[in-house]
Amino acid sequence: MPHLLRVPAPAAPPLTGHLPFADAPGAPDPIEVTSRYLTRGGRPWFPVSGEFHYARYPARDWEEELLKMKAGGVTVVASYVIWIHHEEIEGRVRFDGDRDLRRFAELCARHGLDFIPRIGPWCHAEVRNGGFPDWLLARTRAPRTDDPAYLEPVRGWFTAIAEQLRGLDRAHGGPIVAIQIENELYDQPGHLLTLKRMAQEAGLRAPLWTSTAWGGVQLPPDELLPLYGGYTETFWTEADGGWPDTCRKHFFFTHQRDDEGIGADLRPTTVRGGDPAPTDRFPWATCELGGGMAVAYHRRPRVEPDDIGALGLTKIGCGSVWQGYYMFHGGTNPAGELTALQESHATGYPNDLPVLTYDFQAPLGEYGQVRPSYHALRLQHLLLADFGDLIAPMESVLPERQPASQSDRDTLRWAVRGDGTSGFLFVNNHQPHEPLPAHPATSFTVDFPDAPALTLPSAPITVPTGAYFCWPLRLNVAGLRLDWATAQPVCRVQDDGRTVLVLAATDGVPVELALDAGTVTSVDTPSGAVDKADGRVLITGLRPGTDALVQVRTADGNDTGLLVLDATTARTAYRGTAWGAERLVLSPDSVVFDQDELRVHSSASRPSFAVLPTPARPLTVAGAPLSATADGVFTRWTTEEWADGDIAPAATLVRPAGPPPKTATGPLGRASAPADEHFAVSAAEYHVKLPDDLPHRPSGTVLRVHWTGDVARAYVGDTLVADQFFSGRVWDIGLDRLPAAAPRNHGLRLLLLPLAADAPVYLPERAGDVTGRAAVWRVEWGTSRAWAVRAG
Repeated sequence: MPHLLRVPAPAAPPLTGHLPFADAPGAPDPIEVTSRYLTRGGRPWFPVSGEFHYARYPARDWEEELLKMKAGGVTVVASYVIWIHHEEIEGRVRFDGDRDLRRFAELCARHGLDFIPRIGPWCHAEVRNGGFPDWLLARTRAPRTDDPAYLEPVRGWFTAIAEQLRGLDRAHGGPIVAIQIENELYDQPGHLLTLKRMAQEAGLRAPLWTSTAWGGVQLPPDELLPLYGGYTETFWTEADGGWPDTCRKHFFFTHQRDDEGIGADLRPTTVRGGDPAPTDRFPWATCELGGGMAVAYHRRPRVEPDDIGALGLTKIGCGSVWQGYYMFHGGTNPAGELTALQESHATGYPNDLPVLTYDFQAPLGEYGQVRPSYHALRLQHLLLADFGDLIAPMESVLPERQPASQSDRDTLRWAVRGDGTSGFLFVNNHQPHEPLPAHPATSFTVDFPDAPALTLPSAPITVPTGAYFCWPLRLNVAGLRLDWATAQPVCRVQDDGRTVLVLAATDGVPVELALDAGTVTSVDTPSGAVDKADGRVLITGLRPGTDALVQVRTADGNDTGLLVLDATTARTAYRGTAWGAERLVLSPDSVVFDQDELRVHSSASRPSFAVLPTPARPLTVAGAPLSATADGVFTRWTTEEWADGDIAPAATLVRPAGPPPKTATGPLGRASAPADEHFAVSAAEYHVKLPDDLPHRPSGTVLRVHWTGDVARAYVGDTLVADQFFSGRVWDIGLDRLPAAAPRNHGLRLLLLPLAADAPVYLPERAGDVTGRAAVWRVEWGTSRAWAVRAG
């Protein structure tokens, strides 16, 4: 079916200088905000931010995890500064160990990552009291207002934060590009302004001051940059509510920025759908695109990698100019000195969360696990790193024929980001829960006001079920004009003096490259056919892979390459500086770039990775050379074989489960997590022997528990070390997190409660019926080794 879209004439230049945001005088790359996009150093800037809560992760591993985030395409790290984590006991403000805010910010700066402290004072973040210490709530009856009894301790808290971040602002070359005030406060613009002024008086400085803007929020005019979000699934809806419509809409191309569902369980329904912040004065920026989702007791969503990937790409097509993910990295709640620190019914919140785990099903997990969603998002972030400055100023345009409603699964969902002559075409044919049908005989016509219309591909294609992709329209690459490609741009890389544009094919879609003939003098392709007609050189039948390099001599005498990777290989692509040059690395494992060293974290017995361009010197690990073989235009390097030598772990049943405990309910009538005493009466108990060499294990070694039940807890002695609510996912327990002083020789005790048949709890369909059962089916070690690769 043909699809038509008309790109309007370029709009008037965006508003500039209309907002009271200013970078530090003399900043070499000043950050500014226009009404449509952000700029940095005078160029359009498309940030990618990812949330990582330093206080929920061991400080010893911060640096490696930040490097993973950077390798994943994150350019800005955001983190709540959670008050109760730092001052649980009044007057004893802790910034030591895992709470060392300054060290975390300095590590961001060391590795070229920007930093956004989200300073609250109320954060939510599924933390006890939303992050407020208990003593603070005893002090005031009107928190989150201008009540003097509330503002006085807040002023002290902001002063403590400012002292930690002194000298890390942009005026001193520091990484802080923005500061978020409060969180999800929807009806008190005056109080938000008070908090901003207090933070400034305390000495906090940043070019951008931000606020969450969902749920019809009221913001002080022009004082805070509104940031939006959108999740694939939520835990805060009712257990029997099905897939929320507020989540469903994020898989359509639309220009509606607000998500009325985020935080809706904590505000009256009367304020939902209020007047949105003015879209003609602010760009469409986000801070909470769902990188996953937490699991509450009453509702346990399961988020799949393509759900996250499709949502991210769709938001770019909708007009986002700032991709911000919550969470990008999971973590674990610290142990409180006075109480547990999770959100719970006991503190009046509508959801019971696990005591410890805050994994969030994030791209990087609670123990640093690399998830498939990390690879799906990295592919998009590579696109933004190279072409974000082109995409950001382009307006989002919707086709003439659009879905009639959110229940319309038959109309193809697509959009274009375009200017007067060029653009990017976005298609999303994926959504959770309800698969979208394939679209046979599909073609697109994009009509530009200042250039001839493009109709592509040359022959109609089928858009497969589950596909989502971005195609370039009149993209200039080192003197070559690519009129279109039925493959997604990934990045550019320099190889032997030529620019190579790397593209990713889509499974089920034939690769087609259309080159403007006026920019081409010769073409050499390893497969397929080359035809010239209507002013274009058309390449069809190309087989994507590591050898699918089309070599082009441009009209101005340059050599340019177009490398089309197959879809699976493209998701293994990393780009970073290694051994003195920027390189493309293909690896299914986790790769980080750290100055002259590339580290590969792998559980494979003999991991390998491919590199383009090939380093001039051989690569080594611990001084021993790696073997090298050709892999298309790449060189593939393979490590020596290794095995961890572990005896397979076993879970020994100590006590079978008793009858399920009766389900209690809390706020909003939602099911409450079982009380501690139920574990002594009803839980099945298993014992797992720990390895003798546990203290010497590398970070990232986990015990993977395949289980069925309701709630699981792991103990070393009497110390709770891990927990999970069942949703059909494997339960990982980080062995390097076990307390050093605990009696390890006793091993791990696993306690599993069964689920009552009448419990008002939502489980994903694929989790199956688990009522009345509590059992461990299998346990295994998940051991990963870090290979430090150097040149020469």
